[in-house]
Amino acid sequence: MYAIVDIETTGGYAAANGITEICIHVFDGEKTSTVFSSLVNPHQAIPRYIQAMTGISNEMVAAAPSFEDIAERVYELLSPNIFVAHNVNFDYSFVRASLAACGYTLNVKKLCTVRLSRKLMPGFPSYGLGNLCQSLGITISDRHRAGGDTAATVEVFRLLLARDPENFISKSLARNSKEQMLPPNVPKDHFDKLPYTPGVYYFHNEKGKIIYVGKAKNIRYRVNSHFSSNSDSRQRQNFLKHTHAISFTSCGTELMAHILESTEIKKFWPAFNSSQKRPEQLFGIFDYVDQKGYLRLAIDKTGRQVQALASYPNMTEAQSALRQLIREYSLCPRFCFIQKQSEPCGDSTDYDCNGACEGLEEPQEYNERVEAAIKALDGERSSFAIVERGLERDDRSCVLVWKGKFYGMGYLPGDISITEPESIKEYLTPFRENMFIRNLVNLYASKYPDRVRWLGSVTGGTAASA
Repeated sequence: MYAIVDIETTGGYAAANGITEICIHVFDGEKTSTVFSSLVNPHQAIPRYIQAMTGISNEMVAAAPSFEDIAERVYELLSPNIFVAHNVNFDYSFVRASLAACGYTLNVKKLCTVRLSRKLMPGFPSYGLGNLCQSLGITISDRHRAGGDTAATVEVFRLLLARDPENFISKSLARNSKEQMLPPNVPKDHFDKLPYTPGVYYFHNEKGKIIYVGKAKNIRYRVNSHFSSNSDSRQRQNFLKHTHAISFTSCGTELMAHILESTEIKKFWPAFNSSQKRPEQLFGIFDYVDQKGYLRLAIDKTGRQVQALASYPNMTEAQSALRQLIREYSLCPRFCFIQKQSEPCGDSTDYDCNGACEGLEEPQEYNERVEAAIKALDGERSSFAIVERGLERDDRSCVLVWKGKFYGMGYLPGDISITEPESIKEYLTPFRENMFIRNLVNLYASKYPDRVRWLGSVTGGTAASA
């Protein structure tokens, strides 16, 4: 027997919303034996747009029973039967959560008439209940009300049973079938193609736009976990409702997947990703020659146009690094904008200016020390590669940090000698660095030193933190 269900709610996910109406038809495949229908007081306000769509107002449900009052009857109708609904995971999540709050545990098999319709009646422009019924010639007497939508779903399901010569519906109920938990709009072959490898996966909406990016040690297991639970969270309901396609990119290691995920989130800005979406602002040390020929250092926000000598996550760290260079190379604090132009240069005992700002030192002499500081800043930043297994038997994955900055990653032939950055760059894809990736790679290198191949200086110091 089938319990065909439709509900109306105050919102899109069960964790923070309630049921305002429920209708259940107990159906044996030919006729309906029992109909249960009731408005429900959700004990929270119904948003205006939902009132406009369903016609159910706060006044209508004020005197209606609470779900607790009907929970026993609902459980009696659902527990011995197969739960059927149009976009079943939405209805099931609400009903299951509401029953659980009343002390009842619902754990029944499910069928989704959206997924079944896509499989058994392909080719329609839309599988939303209203559009599908219009294509099938089924009249909905009371659209967006539980009673009318449930009656229409019964007729859709009746047609599906009649158009199932290969018993796809019965097979969908088998324990090893994924049909019960899959999003209604995602073809099953999208799941079947998912690999058991590290990588990044993408959820797309009906227009193909990426709405979520995730990384995984095992792509198939991770994607399935999004849909296999009975969570009533907003994220899961958004995934179920809006995901129409799934794609992926395999990576050799989980580290590479983590890096690619961060890059893709900042590239596509997916609607359902929340982390790593704040605009990131770095501060860098830059050099330029002034009108008098003096080579000067300054701190500014980093951008795409000019490459910084070194970059830092905040102004404080950038100033600390620059102050160290000023002290070690006797640079002018006024020329480096660490000290205000109106203050006597070198008034603090922390610095030892040779008078360049007063014209007492020639540009050539001063510039030699600035160039030495720049060289030290550049040399103190380490170059290294993290080398691990690749995608194929005869290659190796490589994550390259060049002069303290994340350069990129890719796959190296098994016979190539890893000696210096220039020898391996041609095999790698450059990536735009961000602080999340920089910290991730440095932490990984510290945790797994046996996977690191040093390619340059490893000298310490404040400037080396860049």
